[in-house]
Amino acid sequence: MTTETEPARVPDFGDDAATGRTLAIICSKGGLDMAYPALILANAALGEGVQTHLFFTFWGFDMITKSRMADLKFTVLGNTATHLPQGLGGLPGMTAMSTHRMREQIAGAGVPEVPDFLDQIVASGGHLWACRLSADMMQLSREDLYDGVEDIINAADFIEKTAGAQLLFI
Repeated sequence: MTTETEPARVPDFGDDAATGRTLAIICSKGGLDMAYPALILANAALGEGVQTHLFFTFWGFDMITKSRMADLKFTVLGNTATHLPQGLGGLPGMTAMSTHRMREQIAGAGVPEVPDFLDQIVASGGHLWACRLSADMMQLSREDLYDGVEDIINAADFIEKTAGAQLLFI
């Protein structure tokens, strides 16, 4: 029996696929493993000419808080994707060891560290916004945040700025 395979289907987005497109990413988690998906997607979108906005809220604030942004942690506790027994996550030193290992893997892949990645995103035209409620809850001011953050705004302002955008919640 002979089966013919169909050629791969490639979507046609036209010549002006990026024109008028906007991506809004809500960064709600500040662990090392959750910072990179947002940053990588933002960088990719900017590379395709897509207007890109990142909104940092709750624990995502760690990504833009000057005192913490260069020292994000990775823990295996509660993270079943590590394929390790969950009991290991509670052992002393496990978070430090897993964070160190993940940082080595990130560096080995040629991916910049979080502050450098934010610099790259801002230099490429990306917009960084901090959540007003989160800033108030954590008693953080504009001076506590990464310099590339444009402003501390409320959720309604972010929704207005990104009207019609594709939205990702990370």
